[in-house]
Amino acid sequence: MARRTTIVDVARAAGVSLSTASVALNGLPGVSEAKREHIRQIAQDLKYSPTLRARGLAAKRAFAIGFVVERSPEVMGSDPFFGAFIAGVQEAIAGAGYVMVLQVSPSPEQAAWLYREFAGERRVDGVLLDQLRVDDDRIGLVQELGLPAVAIAPPTVAAPLPMLSQSGAPGIVEVTEHLMALGHRDIAHIRGKLEYVHSVERRTAWRDTLAKGGLPAGAELQGDFTVASGSRAAEEILAMDRPPTAVVCVNDLCAIGLVAGLQAAGVDVPGDISVVGFDGIELANYLHPRLTTVRTAPQTVGRAAAAMLLELIDDPGREPWTVQLGPGPLVMGESTAPPRAGALPAVRRSVS
Repeated sequence: MARRTTIVDVARAAGVSLSTASVALNGLPGVSEAKREHIRQIAQDLKYSPTLRARGLAAKRAFAIGFVVERSPEVMGSDPFFGAFIAGVQEAIAGAGYVMVLQVSPSPEQAAWLYREFAGERRVDGVLLDQLRVDDDRIGLVQELGLPAVAIAPPTVAAPLPMLSQSGAPGIVEVTEHLMALGHRDIAHIRGKLEYVHSVERRTAWRDTLAKGGLPAGAELQGDFTVASGSRAAEEILAMDRPPTAVVCVNDLCAIGLVAGLQAAGVDVPGDISVVGFDGIELANYLHPRLTTVRTAPQTVGRAAAAMLLELIDDPGREPWTVQLGPGPLVMGESTAPPRAGALPAVRRSVS
């Protein structure tokens, strides 16, 4: 295997000191343009390519961004939303010569330790903050650490950071109005944990839409964005004296678990209960019936957020700004229909 050309080789071939070669190749002042061009030409002839470490030392940067996912590894592995988001981030940073340092944390306490490690060891030049909580401690933490950060959150969040904003409310309004237009009057909601701002936003949009239509809020069931939580919600729904005729789910994975749980108990979707999701993940297209949902384009979100972070890293003194992404479109599937007449047949009320 051929030995990699180093900056020492370039300096020796150019007849200059190592420091002069470094100044010239990194575009720093201190050498004449003629000498700079001479050294660059020799580097090109020798096929010299600086390592990430060398670039970082010269520019006093890590050429890396950090992303801490506050979820268990099992949840992250089962949710295609994160894969698409990370792919978008990679698209944005690869051309700039950056890499992503990805960490998975099961708790806010461990996440805080990771941010401190990022800053203390200068492992990254900035971080992305996703899945914001109500009164999220991370916002104050990254400011305390002097760590450039871009937050991804609904427009209801006010934070002294650059913000990539996309509202989930219009999509929840649209799917709820769709169910109401079909004739549904008892519409339940499987919500996410209310510690998350996007869970609160979607729950509020569901409740407000029902109220605007003159309907009371239906049953609320606790979910956690997983298939398993949708399956558990199916058991709770079937144990009700009068199950709802439709359910708005906080995300597609929850909806998939709900549909599977209902069908396992002999409940027809959508004939007995209509189900809608949120996210528009590819997997929902292979559900039977195909899921009615809202497409949120996580790859676009990741790409846009990473581009903002690179801008902030290049101009750390810039005043916080906001980029607003439009709401996702409604994707019509076959998981909704007019409400059933009367109660759910008793034969379908037991979960095996």
